[in-house]
Amino acid sequence: MGRMMGHRLMQVKIASEPWEFEQIHTLNHETFTREIPQHPASPSGRLVDRFHDDNVYVIGLHDRRVAGMVAIRRQRPFSLDQRLPDLDAYLPAGRAICELRLLAVEKGDRRRGRLLPAIFDFVWRYCLGQGYDLALISGTTRQLKLYEHIGFMPFGPLVGAPGALFQPMMLTLERFAPRAPRLLHAAQPPAHAPSVSFLPGPAAVRPAVRRAFEAPAESHRSAAFVADVNAVSASLCALVGARRVAILLGSGTSANDAVAAQLSLRHARGVILANGEFGERLVDHARRFGLAFDVLNQPWGEPFDLEAVTRKLAGRSPSGWLWFVHCETSTGVLNDLDAMKAICSRAGAVLCVDAISSIGNVPVDFRGVHLASGVSGKGLGSFPGLAMVFYHDDIRPAPERLPRYLDIGLYANADGVPFTQSSNLVRALGAAVTASDWPARFRAVDEATRWLRARLTLLGLSIVARDDDRQSLRHAAPGVVTIALPDAIDSAAIGVALQQQGFLVSVNSQYLLQRNWIQICLMGETSREQLAAVSNALYQLCSRVAAGV
Repeated sequence: MGRMMGHRLMQVKIASEPWEFEQIHTLNHETFTREIPQHPASPSGRLVDRFHDDNVYVIGLHDRRVAGMVAIRRQRPFSLDQRLPDLDAYLPAGRAICELRLLAVEKGDRRRGRLLPAIFDFVWRYCLGQGYDLALISGTTRQLKLYEHIGFMPFGPLVGAPGALFQPMMLTLERFAPRAPRLLHAAQPPAHAPSVSFLPGPAAVRPAVRRAFEAPAESHRSAAFVADVNAVSASLCALVGARRVAILLGSGTSANDAVAAQLSLRHARGVILANGEFGERLVDHARRFGLAFDVLNQPWGEPFDLEAVTRKLAGRSPSGWLWFVHCETSTGVLNDLDAMKAICSRAGAVLCVDAISSIGNVPVDFRGVHLASGVSGKGLGSFPGLAMVFYHDDIRPAPERLPRYLDIGLYANADGVPFTQSSNLVRALGAAVTASDWPARFRAVDEATRWLRARLTLLGLSIVARDDDRQSLRHAAPGVVTIALPDAIDSAAIGVALQQQGFLVSVNSQYLLQRNWIQICLMGETSREQLAAVSNALYQLCSRVAAGV
């Protein structure tokens, strides 16, 4: 990153070269032994900071001269921890904190007024990318007006010694974001933006999964491949509590078509629940197969009224059925699978579940479920391309009623491989299922999603699906966070801007565009720093739009 200053080039960067660090030590000595007498002078003219090895130095260079700097540090204890033993008592909880130190500019530099904003601009963008949302500083009492102008707020007593007194100060993301456009000059994203996907799919895959996929392809008629399919099927069934599974080449749409095909054999009226895009797609699947059914609609983002479901299902024939989406990907609602199983058991109906976005993200138990659909991508962490239909009772082929490819009975009669299958995709799926610590995965997704929802709420963003804290009911799905943006902020533009900063979020689906929603999905492995960084970037962009910048 560089910027022209007068007739000379000023570059702002993270220090990396030995000669840069030598000049940092010299500028540190000049500033904090003479200008601010915090340390005794050294005959060498060098002052190496005690936290030097932990510091990230952002420097402003004029030609090859370090004209200004600030150090960023995230390791505790901070220098303020040693000056204020009860530091955390002054700070808001749940923050990603860094400490800014050693702010210094060459004395008498006529470009000081341009250099400082450029350095702070770089620091701001670096901190966004690292996920920090609270910065601490020990502000010299000689520059309090400068710090307060930037947005720092004082807290606690003065620290230090006479002649070198400092005021502890903090700056939050939400306080600085609206000020940043008018305080800082740069408007371009960092040169090395992070690159991470928060899309619902495809999810990032582990190296072991990629290696399995890249192995030489094998005939679907070989005994070894049939054994692989059976082994993968057994692992999948053990994960979800199912008795059997059919693995098809295709997407979740083909899996749900296969479910609809099986329901067409029952000659009974059913009920479909819809409280989002994918519930409404189940209705479309059912209509295309000519099923007889009623629909129970609930507003998007709201869980179902279980008493209404019970009433809707009452009086059905013994062959009646209920079909619903477990994790409604469009809104981030987690519909109650256990409650639906209990309702169907009392009504004598069979239950079918679209579990495409819940398998691998949340524990599921398909005991008591007639049919359930899933996919190899998303939470299972493999490549997309395989569809799955889990089932409990034995299923016979229906050659006179169903298309061959959707006839689950044919899969059961052919050891799971009635047609051409991809050994690459099957083996990758096997590696994904067997190599994962699923209890740890479920805990990680749940904790990360709860943290992200709380953070976005703290930043004032509106989450579509929420838990019912009063009744301790879980309605918000692990792995999917849908955010409703204000009408004045265009979701498509925000999605493009986030992509330019290296964050891929779900925004382009028609149902999202129509509602001005965006989604952050945790189908792959993500770190807390990445979640903090994308929420910081989202908040910054929304703040700039709200400020008219």
